[in-house]
Amino acid sequence: MPDSTKPEPPKKGWQPELDELNRRKAMTATMGGADKVARQHAGGRLTVRERVEKMLDPDSFHEIGRIVGRGEYDENGELIHLMPNNSVMGRGKVNGRPVVITGDDFTVRGGSADATNKGKALYPEILARDMRVPIIRIIEGSGGGGSVKTIETTGHANLPGGWGQSFGAEQLMYNMGEVPTVGLGLGSVAGLGAARLAATHFSVMVKEQAAMFVAGPPVVKGIGQNLDKQELGGWRIQLAAGGVDNAVDTEDEAFEEARKFLSYLPQSVDELPPRTDPVDPVDRKEDKLFTIVPRDVRQVYKMRKIIEMVADRDSFFEMSPLFGRSVIGGLARFDGWPVVLLASDPFHYGGVWTSDACQKVVRMVDLAETFHLPVVYLCDCPGFQVGLEAEQNGTIRHGVRAMAAIEQCSVPWCTIIVRSAFGVAGGAHAPSARMVYRYAWLSARWGSLPLSGGVEAAYRAELDAAEDETAKLAEITDRLEKLRSPFRTAETFAIEDMIDPRETRPLICDFANIAAPLRKPGKMNAWMRP
Repeated sequence: MPDSTKPEPPKKGWQPELDELNRRKAMTATMGGADKVARQHAGGRLTVRERVEKMLDPDSFHEIGRIVGRGEYDENGELIHLMPNNSVMGRGKVNGRPVVITGDDFTVRGGSADATNKGKALYPEILARDMRVPIIRIIEGSGGGGSVKTIETTGHANLPGGWGQSFGAEQLMYNMGEVPTVGLGLGSVAGLGAARLAATHFSVMVKEQAAMFVAGPPVVKGIGQNLDKQELGGWRIQLAAGGVDNAVDTEDEAFEEARKFLSYLPQSVDELPPRTDPVDPVDRKEDKLFTIVPRDVRQVYKMRKIIEMVADRDSFFEMSPLFGRSVIGGLARFDGWPVVLLASDPFHYGGVWTSDACQKVVRMVDLAETFHLPVVYLCDCPGFQVGLEAEQNGTIRHGVRAMAAIEQCSVPWCTIIVRSAFGVAGGAHAPSARMVYRYAWLSARWGSLPLSGGVEAAYRAELDAAEDETAKLAEITDRLEKLRSPFRTAETFAIEDMIDPRETRPLICDFANIAAPLRKPGKMNAWMRP
C-alpha cells in the first residue's frame, strides 16, 4: 500500500498561480459590480471597458495594471474580493498608429481619483511621454484626492499642496508640449477630472450627458447658486466659454472626433505631421469664389463656404465653433498636407478680434507651432473690437498675446486677405519679421482705419469749414478710395501679389508643398509660454 503520510511530490509548472491570476482578472472585469454597471447602462452611458474597445482599433488594446485594486481578505489571509482601481489604461492603436489610452471607471467610486493608488493615474502620462505617442483620456469622474470619505478610510487627509506630486498634474502640463493629448468628457467631470479634460490639445463632450465644472452643483449651492449640472457646466456653457472644444450627440461620435483630430498630427513633437494620399485635384478652381464677396462692405458672406471650396474636399475639422466666433479655427488639408486653418467670420462682430477670439488665435497658433503644422489664414479683420465690452474683457491685453504668438511662430505661414485688414489686429495677419506667403483677393482693402468714420475724424477741420459738409465728405472719400486701391499697395511690393479668388486653392496647395520640407521636428513648447 502507498504510504499516505508521504508528502505529495511538488507540482510541475505554475497552474495554481495562474488560476489565482485569472480569478483576480475575473473580479476586476466586473468593475464596480453588476448593479453599478446596470445603472451606467440605464443612464445611456457605456462602461469604461466598452469605451476603450470602441475608441481603439479592433483587438489592439493591451491593458496594463489589470489586477490593481483593493483586496478584501478573510481571517486566513485568503482573498474574498478584489475591488478594481477605477482607472483602466494601457496601449492600443487608432487608425493603425500607437496610442496610450486611460479611462475613468464611473462604476467604482463614481470615477473619483483614488488617492490611495497614485501610481496608476500617473503611469499613462509618463508612458505616452516616453513612448512618444498620443494619449487619449476618457474622463468621467471627479476629484484628485478621492472623496471626502477617503479621509475616514485612510485615516488622514490627502495634502494637495504638492498637487502635481499627487496625481501627475505637472505631467499633464509637460505632455502638452510633447505629444498630442485628447480628452473625451463622457459624463460628469469635476475637480481634477475637469483639469485633465482641459489640459488637452482637443476636447469633446457628449451633449446632455456630460458636464464639466471645477465644483459641482452640491458645492456651488453653498455659495447661493442653485443650478443643475447642465446649467452649471453643460455643453452650451463650456463651448461658449472655450472650456471644451466640441460637443456631439453620442459617444460613438466623440470617438470619431478623436480619431479625426489625431489623423492631422504627428505622434510627438519629434516627428512631422503625416500627409495623406491626395484625392482632390490641386488645380481645382471654383467659379463661385469670384462672386462670393459682396461689393458692399456692409454685406456679409459665408467664410465656411470659402473654406470648403479651397481646402481638400471634406478635410476641414473645425475646433471651438462656439468660442471666439469672429475667428474660425481648425485643421484642414491642402494636397494632402495638414495645416492649421484660421479664417475671419464676418457674421460675428464683422470679423473683428474680440477678447475670446484672441484667445482662440493663441490656442490655434500654439497648436501649429508645437506640432509643426503650417498656418493658412483667410483674413477679413476690420481690427480689434471697440467699446465698453471690449475694454471690460481686456481685449487689447489678449490681443497683444495673440500678436506675440504669431510673431514667435516659426512654422510656414500663408495669408490670403479676402476683404479687410485694418488697424493693429488687421496688421497681425502674419509674422512680420520673416518670409511669409501674403496674397490679396481683388476684394481686399486695408489701412490704419476704415474710411467710414476715419475720414470724419482725420478731416474734421476741413469738413467744419466747408459750406456743404456732405458734399465735402463725398469728395474726400472719393479721393481716398482711389488712393486706397490695393493695386497702389501692390506697386510698392508690400504684398506678394493680387490674385483672382479662383486661384486660391492652387496657390495654397503650392504653398503647402513648398512648406513641407521647411518644417523642423523638435520641441517648440509653445504651450509653456508664460
